[in-house]
Amino acid sequence: MSNEENAKPEENVQQEGNLQQEGNLQQEGNLQQEENVKQTVESPKNTVGDLVSSFLSLKEKNPKVFFGAIGGVAVLLLILMMSGGDGSKPTVSGPVIKDLAVGQRYVLKSANAYDPGATVRLVSTPGAIAAYDDTEETDRTGACQHMPQGTPVSVLEFADAYGKQKTYAKVRIEEGECKGNEGWALAIDVQ
Repeated sequence: MSNEENAKPEENVQQEGNLQQEGNLQQEGNLQQEENVKQTVESPKNTVGDLVSSFLSLKEKNPKVFFGAIGGVAVLLLILMMSGGDGSKPTVSGPVIKDLAVGQRYVLKSANAYDPGATVRLVSTPGAIAAYDDTEETDRTGACQHMPQGTPVSVLEFADAYGKQKTYAKVRIEEGECKGNEGWALAIDVQ
């Protein structure tokens, strides 16, 4: 045999040994990584366990401090629950009732209608609006009974109803086909 043939088995044995060492090192590294992961997972558990045990030992050693801490946490939670919100109250938007004056000019505007084509009903007596029934054709098409919004009027007098002052306003129409006609409207519809 030549020197090369003799050298090959030794090199093969040496290479196999190196491979085994590398495998062992990898296994050791894997084991260390697994241990680190276990320690990382168990670390919060241990910390929580230590905190709970020290808190419970405080109960035995100094119960005043223990129950005081529980009471303090309860008071803080109660304060947080009761102090919600930004403190501002929502504003309610809607029709504004003006303080109407006799002899002043205003316009008719239906406070409860969003339709610009809605009309304001004028009646001959203040209480007739409450008993309003336009099932008859003449009630709907009668002259100067349904006035368009924006019609200029002058306030002549007021009537109280339902325990409220100035509920109804007697108005005189100042422009248009019905100029000079008078009728009663809800004061909230005169703006």
